[in-house]
Amino acid sequence: MQSGWFVVGALLAAAGVGLGAFGAHGLKSRVSADMLVVFETGVRYHMYHALALLAVGWAATRGSGSWVGVAGWAFVFGIAVFSGSLYLMVLTGARWLGAVTPIGGLALIVGWVALALAAFRNG
Repeated sequence: MQSGWFVVGALLAAAGVGLGAFGAHGLKSRVSADMLVVFETGVRYHMYHALALLAVGWAATRGSGSWVGVAGWAFVFGIAVFSGSLYLMVLTGARWLGAVTPIGGLALIVGWVALALAAFRNG
């Protein structure tokens, strides 16, 4: 899945740019300033971790072992749950989704720890 992580990261980055533009232009007049900040937080973490997936792709080319895959899947899951829950909360008004967001945040942290373990093991 070496080049696969590059593809996933690049596609998620493209989606992040699109969602950022949607938030800045499409939501500005439709949601409160507070909810726009929430949406922007989702986009920011989405982009950080899409770029992290490019690092996962690079690490995969260096034969960094199974921790690289753990990192990649944790980042994908984290983007979906952390950013996705924030996007849905803003778009639907379902504030209960804020209770789901930390699960995605934990997955993002797991991704960084797994990437560090991959780097450590590759030495």
